[in-house]
Amino acid sequence: MKRKADSHTAPPAVELRCGGLHLTVQRVPVWFVSLITTAAGAGAAWWTSN
Repeated sequence: MKRKADSHTAPPAVELRCGGLHLTVQRVPVWFVSLITTAAGAGAAWWTSN
């Protein structure tokens, strides 16, 4: 017996449902992750220096 072609898709990285709004992000871009971590590091350095 033949199996069907693997059509399994990965679940979305982020799914937000709020009333009529439905936002789905399939893949988080690398540039966005590095932007967030850089901003968090700069904010933490500023916070601890004060």
